Amino acid sequence: MTVIDISPSVMQFLLAFIVVAPLLGAVAALLPAPPGLRGRNPDQAVLRHGVTVTGAVLLAAIVLAVGFDHDHPATMQATTDISWIPALDVRVHLGIDGISLPLLLLTALLTFLCALYSYFKLPAGPSAKAFTALVLVLESGTLATFAVLDLLLFFLAFEMVLIPMYFLIARWGGDQRQAAAWKFILYTLLGSVVMLLGLLLIGLRSGTFDMVALATDNGRGLTTSVQVIAVLAIGLGLAVKTPMWPLHSWLPDAHTAAPTVGSVLLAGVLLKMGTYGFVRILLPIAPDGMRTFAPYLAAFAVVGIVYGSLACLALARNGAKGDLKRLIAYSSVGHMGFVLLGIATMTPTGVNGALFANIAHGLITGLLFFLVGAIKDRYGTADLDTLAGATGAALYGRAPRLGALLAFAAVASLGLPGLAGFWGEMLTLFGAYSPAEGLSRPAFRTFMAIGASGTLLTAAYMLIVVRRVCMGEHTPHSRLSPDDRTPAPAPAPGRPTAAGSPPQLADIQRYEAAAWTPLAALTVLAGLWPAVLLGLTDPAVQKLLAGGKS
Repeated sequence: MTVIDISPSVMQFLLAFIVVAPLLGAVAALLPAPPGLRGRNPDQAVLRHGVTVTGAVLLAAIVLAVGFDHDHPATMQATTDISWIPALDVRVHLGIDGISLPLLLLTALLTFLCALYSYFKLPAGPSAKAFTALVLVLESGTLATFAVLDLLLFFLAFEMVLIPMYFLIARWGGDQRQAAAWKFILYTLLGSVVMLLGLLLIGLRSGTFDMVALATDNGRGLTTSVQVIAVLAIGLGLAVKTPMWPLHSWLPDAHTAAPTVGSVLLAGVLLKMGTYGFVRILLPIAPDGMRTFAPYLAAFAVVGIVYGSLACLALARNGAKGDLKRLIAYSSVGHMGFVLLGIATMTPTGVNGALFANIAHGLITGLLFFLVGAIKDRYGTADLDTLAGATGAALYGRAPRLGALLAFAAVASLGLPGLAGFWGEMLTLFGAYSPAEGLSRPAFRTFMAIGASGTLLTAAYMLIVVRRVCMGEHTPHSRLSPDDRTPAPAPAPGRPTAAGSPPQLADIQRYEAAAWTPLAALTVLAGLWPAVLLGLTDPAVQKLLAGGKS
């Protein structure tokens, strides 16, 4: 069933447009603006250009989703297959199915919201032109990663996003941005070198780099030893990008230093590229190799779940001087651990849970980083002790709508039933209870129990954050030494306060509401109606795990 019947040639054009348009838009952003489009100043013109291009890409992605045949989500649609390098049998092969379409939509949505937010709140940095061009190149690379069906093109798209993100952190970031940017680029590049060796091994041994043909073959053309080596090499590269414990240490630094939109795109989109690679490449192409490493992947995943939660609890405690952005970054390590656990089960239930958790994490953590960026702009810091203050009022008393939305995002992140964060984690735990044939049930049930304990730890630190940031500390001033007292932020201009009441902050602005409302609404929609997403992914996952057979 399609909502609107769109011809295959138009669908092909739409997918190609989605991938290429941001790249062309990035080139156009660096050119001088025509006189009639300059507006009040050149910066405004180029930022408006970014909103226009990302808006057009989002519109094309929505039309593509409307024209998608929802009765056959396991079939590759809107496909383009053109020979590019005949000597290596490398082809420009594009297509989408029920696995890649949600990620394509998520990327287009988050990039548009980031462009819209930046139009009104551009981070401090050298050039609006360069900023807009980098965001558009980042979008093009990410969209291409989810759309290409050739291993070498996947690698090129996978690497295309690294340089833009490096410069967004290094030039528009906050404190320690240079060190964080270098750590990000070194970790990801080293992982990518190893991943390339694995991709070449698969392509050369099987005689093709076509991902559809390789998935249909389901590893029958590769020996078990080749599959094991390929999974180890490719898996290391993907694990760095995910990031999997203990390869995660670049992530908290990158998030802490990145500008708000950089953190949103890093958490909401870039982390999904690693887990997508596990599902699209390793599960169908090297199933024997994945079966060998699945218990180890699950073990690392649950360690990441617990480790990320304990790190967040340590940052959230009173007097720890924890950074709220850093805390949300560590929470991503735990949430992505659930995604990896679902993939490691190698079952339809677990993999569907992983894909659902991917989308939920993009929506919820994207919203959290938007909110933390707004709070940091108002307070001038993301230090939890400073945000809590000593007045007992904090956000609920100073910016009640902002405080309420932060509390909503926090309870969504901890997996409250009825919101998007619940279903992915629940399905991955169900998958771990009954893993695929050949995997140890006692081991995976142990992993399930450890992962379930991680959900309790997540609830603990998120509720602590809500209590401290939204309600504030209740410690009397008299019990604080002068050095421990946190000065209250100055009242917002034009917002006088009554005697004895807490200083007011600017509450949610219109442009912030425009950027955040879609994420909150989709978090509720996915929580109340999970079949919208699972109806897309499940047939595609069933076919993928069955070796290309529906």
